[in-house]
Amino acid sequence: MRVGALALQGDFREHLAAVERLGHDGVEVRTPDELAGVDALIIPGGESTTIGRLATIYGLMDPIRDSVADGMPVFGTCAGMIFLASGTTGVDQPQLGLLDVIVERNAFGRQVESFEADVRVTGLADPMKAVFIRAPWIDKVGADVEVLATVDDPGGGGEHAVVVRQDRILAASFHPELTADDRLHAMLIDLAEER
Repeated sequence: MRVGALALQGDFREHLAAVERLGHDGVEVRTPDELAGVDALIIPGGESTTIGRLATIYGLMDPIRDSVADGMPVFGTCAGMIFLASGTTGVDQPQLGLLDVIVERNAFGRQVESFEADVRVTGLADPMKAVFIRAPWIDKVGADVEVLATVDDPGGGGEHAVVVRQDRILAASFHPELTADDRLHAMLIDLAEER
């Protein structure tokens, strides 16, 4: 499999390293032509407004939407999840509108309030260590979206969805690429192989 990572901003290199550890080709994607050559796409963390603006400038918004509509699997982490979502609880920003969720940006707090937690993800035998950095959570979930994992708000605000799947779209609030646990990346590759 050739798995692309949107390489406009954020930690795309760490995602590509995870793909390569799993024995597949990792490819940086910055243009529609590069996108056309991959079997799956990862949209990394970073700053979601910047990712959206750069994707617009590079002419990637519609090609990504069209590729996903044609069945290409996509995995968004942190800001990538925000970029995939249909909306946010805050100000409008460029979004793909592919994932039927409303996301709250920086919901778990500022940079200094970053944390790690063991997260149980449906379909994975053991919990995974999740690194939350200025992380969003999912505020509302559409009818076709499956919640795969939740986390208790460290501030006492209850449980929030942090991993979801809708058809071939996978999204996580945290940064799996910052750990040695590649199981969510493997889940993306499985979706590409099923296609």
